[in-house]
Amino acid sequence: MMPGVTARRLLKGARRRADLSQRALARASGVPQSTIARIELGVLSPRADTLERLLRAAGQTLSAEPVIGVGVDRSLIRELLRLTPGQRVRLLTGEARTLRILDRAVIRGR
Repeated sequence: MMPGVTARRLLKGARRRADLSQRALARASGVPQSTIARIELGVLSPRADTLERLLRAAGQTLSAEPVIGVGVDRSLIRELLRLTPGQRVRLLTGEARTLRILDRAVIRGR
């Protein structure tokens, strides 16, 4: 979950967006309504599989996203470091040219 996002908020928001009462969500998910109420009150922290089941019943899903900057693929960095300084300059010049072309295309598109 994103920082600041709790199971309580996530579940309550998903249930409301699906326009479901706690009772209707309980029927759809097979999770007791009292459990849903306790999660939404913040009294109970659900297991991941329970939260996933509840979210799916509300038409959403729980997914994990990679954190930016963690697990960086360093193969491109190594490849660039193998280039000579002259090769790097040529590569950079070509990329700068491409960026100018794209920039002009965006300006014209406005």
